[in-house]
Amino acid sequence: MTNRNPASEADSGADSGAPSKAPPKVDLTPWQLARMLPAKGRIMGLDVGTKTVGIAVSDELRRVATPIELIRRTKFRVDAARMAEIVRERGVVAVVLGLPVNMDGTEGPRCQSIRQFRENLAQFLTADGIDLPMMFWDERWSTAAVQRYMIDADMSRKRRAELVDKAAAGYILDGALDAMNRPPPIWAREEEEDAGEPADER
Repeated sequence: MTNRNPASEADSGADSGAPSKAPPKVDLTPWQLARMLPAKGRIMGLDVGTKTVGIAVSDELRRVATPIELIRRTKFRVDAARMAEIVRERGVVAVVLGLPVNMDGTEGPRCQSIRQFRENLAQFLTADGIDLPMMFWDERWSTAAVQRYMIDADMSRKRRAELVDKAAAGYILDGALDAMNRPPPIWAREEEEDAGEPADER
């Protein structure tokens, strides 16, 4: 990503008469998300692919993630409507989406696609009367880890192909839950407290 100086951009916009751009949205950290949520309530994890969306849901105490469904992607509104049903049926209070970061930690076109999916889903849910915080989770190791587990379990290639995306959603959500239930390092807490609460990115 290109580093920009927000102050310079704002000054430039003022000189030209163009409207200033909104500041970039800040991704929630697991600690920030945990502080936003009630004591009980399930979290939904999503592994968004080009053809499918794997879905996992936690228990109410947010200790364990369970893969529950694999959506074959059709029209966005149809897929989003099914996710809204799951949110209502399961009492979901937040959503975690896997973010396919490159191995060197940078973001490519796939990350931008997932970020846009999150925006579209948030807008759809809000229009449907559902307002949930959403967090991204680095998923670069998830599919590989799930595939290794399935191979070790001597699962057939066909069966692995059927289950990998749904299982990856569970792996993504498990990682996020572990991070939410683990106190952050003291330096991270001090940095977040100094910066203040992030703006709502929904």
